[in-house]
Amino acid sequence: MKTKILYLLLFILGSTSFVVAQDQGQNEETDYGRFSGALNLNANVFLRDSLIGAFNIPQYDNELFGAEAWLDLNYSQYGFDLGLRFDMFNNSNLRNPNASFSAEGIGAWFVRKKIGKLGFTVGSIYDQIGTGIIFRSFEQRPLLIDNALIGAMVTYDFSENWQIKGFSGRQKNIFEVRTGILKGVNLEGFYKPKEGKVSFAPGIGFVNRTLGEETVEKLRGIFKGYGEDQRSKIQYNNYMGSVYNTLNAGKFVWYVEAALKSSDIFFSPIDTLVAFDGTSVLGKYVKKPGNVIYTSLSYATKGFGITLEAKRTENFNIRTDPTLTQIQGLVNFLPPMTRQNAYRLTTRYAPATNDLSEQALQADITYAFNRKTALNVNISHITDLDGNPLYKEFYSEFSYKYKRDWLVKTGVQLQQYNQEVYEVKPEAPLVETVVPYIDFLYKFNRKRSLRTELQYMFTGDDVKAGTKQDYGDWFYAQLEYSMVPNWTFTISDMYNISPGKNSPTGENGEKLALHYPRLDVFYTHHSNRFSLSYVKQVEGIVCTGGICRLEPAFSGFRFGLSSTF
Repeated sequence: MKTKILYLLLFILGSTSFVVAQDQGQNEETDYGRFSGALNLNANVFLRDSLIGAFNIPQYDNELFGAEAWLDLNYSQYGFDLGLRFDMFNNSNLRNPNASFSAEGIGAWFVRKKIGKLGFTVGSIYDQIGTGIIFRSFEQRPLLIDNALIGAMVTYDFSENWQIKGFSGRQKNIFEVRTGILKGVNLEGFYKPKEGKVSFAPGIGFVNRTLGEETVEKLRGIFKGYGEDQRSKIQYNNYMGSVYNTLNAGKFVWYVEAALKSSDIFFSPIDTLVAFDGTSVLGKYVKKPGNVIYTSLSYATKGFGITLEAKRTENFNIRTDPTLTQIQGLVNFLPPMTRQNAYRLTTRYAPATNDLSEQALQADITYAFNRKTALNVNISHITDLDGNPLYKEFYSEFSYKYKRDWLVKTGVQLQQYNQEVYEVKPEAPLVETVVPYIDFLYKFNRKRSLRTELQYMFTGDDVKAGTKQDYGDWFYAQLEYSMVPNWTFTISDMYNISPGKNSPTGENGEKLALHYPRLDVFYTHHSNRFSLSYVKQVEGIVCTGGICRLEPAFSGFRFGLSSTF
């Protein structure tokens, strides 16, 4: 690994020196180039707490400390853009919340250049086609998603408004690359008649995935175990295509995208496997085609805005290796159909995008009565293709601002959440919650302010268990004191005020009403931000853009540093 890093650094420095020497021979003026970067660092001290479930993983039992760091370096000169990112993981729980991961090396690198109408990028490529339904390479550090395409991409501008791009490469896997090959082509543009207020931004994309020989061998073993014909199941190539368009017409914006994929192998938790002895188990590998259609319609005018969205998804699980699970190996990205909430209790139950069977509707409405008062309402409704309920949400937020002195936000969230599907908890009832909340910000002056949050979660009854659903009812309170531009202090407590079926149990079998406190100190100086926190956190879902995973409870200290230069 050290040799690879050295070679890469020499390559970047050599490329820069070549460009500088070439330019000095042709131009009298000197371009000194532009250098920029960013450092992000997380450190965790793990304090064992068996009562809340923070135990029995290496960090709590032996290691006690974990850290992650990312250093981005970017350099631009004479039309070249060069980038390098160093990644470090020491006893990290990001890759797997129940295990420890340690490694370090080059996490990303790229060289980019535009020569007239032709452009190229080699190295780590982050890009997408349309909204990402058939292809998206991106990074989400909270979930340790980094599926950059390691390869080459070429673009060509036919005109100011039309561009075609093609790419080929393999998907990044931490410091390695996966065996499957991805290649694709994408044409998109913009058209507006000389007269009128209507414009079009159409696009079309095509992606091909070729499985690696190692993956094919694993699949052959799986289907041989099923007793099924391998020749009819295994195929090396899979194809995906999509068409999309954005229509702007005055105050309306309408986006629509439709995608298809050829018959492909994937794991389906809703199909039944019949074993040799005649017994059946839910969950098996299948081979099926897939499709997605997604559309959104927005209207905005002074003081009023509305967005309507709809999506239907069927068997659109696409991975570089079909035997990978959860968030590993994903080739594409399906737009989430729920509001991205911000408050602690309104984010407690967040649904992951269902790539096998989902039909979803969402409406978001905003109305400003005047400069001081506004109302936002969001409604989402998600079922599977058979009409079985997966998720429902009604969210409202009313805000009122009094001069520059104070601001209040208040509202209520109603939810219905299928815990059996999203968290794979058999026979768990649909979790039903009601969450009223209030957020009050008071400004003492231009530099001093105090913000208060109060939230309560009412949870439905689990009739079979004879108790509250899941963890039961919660009360949450937070105080945040800010001293602009440097300091912010927060203190909060999440209290399991009325424990439920899954709450921790005491020695006598009683459900425990536990506190989950948190203390934070933030310090900002210019482009540097430091944070130190004491955290006791309950088990729950962590989501980023509709991609979610279940994380265990946490107990300990956290330190964070972010800096740009």
